[in-house]
Amino acid sequence: MSSAWQIIVDSFWKILLPGLTMTIPLTFISFGLALIIAIIVALVQVAKIPVLTQIARFYIWIIRGTPLLVQLYVVFFGLPSIGIRVEAFLSAVAVFAINEGAYCAETMRAAIESVPIGQSEAGYCVGMNYLQIMWHIILPQALRTAFPPLFNSLIGMVKDTSLASNITVAEMFFVTQRIAGRNYQFMLLYLELAFIYLIFSTLLTKIQSWGEKKLSTYGGRH
Repeated sequence: MSSAWQIIVDSFWKILLPGLTMTIPLTFISFGLALIIAIIVALVQVAKIPVLTQIARFYIWIIRGTPLLVQLYVVFFGLPSIGIRVEAFLSAVAVFAINEGAYCAETMRAAIESVPIGQSEAGYCVGMNYLQIMWHIILPQALRTAFPPLFNSLIGMVKDTSLASNITVAEMFFVTQRIAGRNYQFMLLYLELAFIYLIFSTLLTKIQSWGEKKLSTYGGRH
């Protein structure tokens, strides 16, 4: 028992550190880029721009219809075969952003379409153009509506980053595998890893609850 406890204590910081320096940065950088992609793709669909709308729908269809792990392999292991080499961390960021962007785009599209048409008409009445209406009126309301599902996607991405270990990104799961490979305490170390993921997810869930309350208060005053 004391030996097991010693393994937990010794490995905890070794696992947590790459979580703070690799897993969390990978998650937030990827998700930030995914939001940009999602908003652009959603706006293209809402605006019903003929060719661009078809491209956006094709992108969503392809990304949502193929596994994230396969996408990681295509970029990291597949692209070098045609002369394109991308560093592991950048490959992970690109794939996670593109993958999550497809899912968040549908969330944003639904949120934008939920804003009453009268809001746009009011904007046109005061002389605003389409982009001004979207930026100042529609998107702020849509983002409030989309906040809970988008934050759920963020929490999900924290856990999905474990797949990056398959392309040699030294995040928490990768490091845990290395440690377990040396001392063979697989059950103990994977349970410890799960606990650390649980801590991250719980903290983000608390932040989500706080954000939803703030947005609810803000919405109630307007």
